[in-house]
Amino acid sequence: MQSDIQIIRHAARCRIDIEGTIGVPEQEQFDPGSRQVATWERFRRTVEEIRRISAPEVIVNIRSTGGDVNDALLIHDALRSLGGRITTRCYGYTASAATVIAQAASPGCRELSANTLYLIHRSVCASEGNADELAARLDLLRKTDERLAEVYAARSGRAKADFEALMGENNGNGRWLSPREAIAAGLADRIVQDAEAAAGRGPRAWVRRLAERLRPVYLRPRTLPAAGPSILHFGEPGAPDEPATPPAPVPAVRQEALPTRTLPREDPPIGEAAQTRNRLAYERDARRLAER
Repeated sequence: MQSDIQIIRHAARCRIDIEGTIGVPEQEQFDPGSRQVATWERFRRTVEEIRRISAPEVIVNIRSTGGDVNDALLIHDALRSLGGRITTRCYGYTASAATVIAQAASPGCRELSANTLYLIHRSVCASEGNADELAARLDLLRKTDERLAEVYAARSGRAKADFEALMGENNGNGRWLSPREAIAAGLADRIVQDAEAAAGRGPRAWVRRLAERLRPVYLRPRTLPAAGPSILHFGEPGAPDEPATPPAPVPAVRQEALPTRTLPREDPPIGEAAQTRNRLAYERDARRLAER
C-alpha cells in the first residue's frame, strides 16, 4: 500500500491521517526517472505542510505497519516542532516506523485503539557490496537501533536497554504487543475506547447511537411530553379530558358466510374432453390440409 498522508484543517483542530507505507518505500528510492523524484517531492511537501500547522490541537490518526525509518523521524520531528497539543491515535497493526511517529504526541496523549497490535523491532535494510560496504551498513543499522531505543525511552522514562531488549526479541523481529502490554512497556499512554466509553463517546457508543437512529419508528419507546396548557393528551392517565368512566365496549358484529352456489355450465363432448389442446390444434390443422 502506498503512502497516504491527508491533512484536514478545522477551526480549532487539525487532523492528520497517515495510512499505508511511511514515507518513500526503500524499493522506490532506487528507481530512476521521474517516478522516484515525484514520490519524494510529494512527501517533502507534506512534511513542510505539517511544520506550518498552527492549530492549538492536532490529532494524528495512524494506520500503518511501517516504512522508511528516516522519513518517520522527519514526520516525528515535524510534529514535535508544533506548539499545540499533539495526540497520536494508532489503529489496527501499528509497527516499525509507524511507532516512531506515535511517540511525537504530547505527554499523556499516545492513544491506542482497543484492537491495536503494536510492534517495535530492530531496523532492517537491503544491501549488497563488499565486506567493507556491508560492515558500514551494519554499523548504520546498529546506530539506528540505538537512536530508536532512545526515542522510545525518552517518552516512557524507562532505560534505553529495556527497549533494545524488546526490539531484539525473536532474532530482532520484536514481539507483537496488545494495547495493555504496549502501555505497560511505556510505548503508549491509554486505550481510546476505555477513556471515551465512560464519557459516552468512542466507537461503541457511536454504534449504539447509530443503531438507535436506524431502529424502525414503531420499535422505539414512545415518550409523551410533559403536560402543559398548549398540549392535549388523549388517553393518558390523569389527563383532564379523560372520561370519568371507561367507555362501553363495542359489541362485536357476527357475520355469517353465504352458501356456495355452482353456476351451470355445458360439459364438453366425451371425446374432446380426453384430448389436450395441442392434440385438438393438430387435428384441426390436419382437417384443413385434407380439404385443400
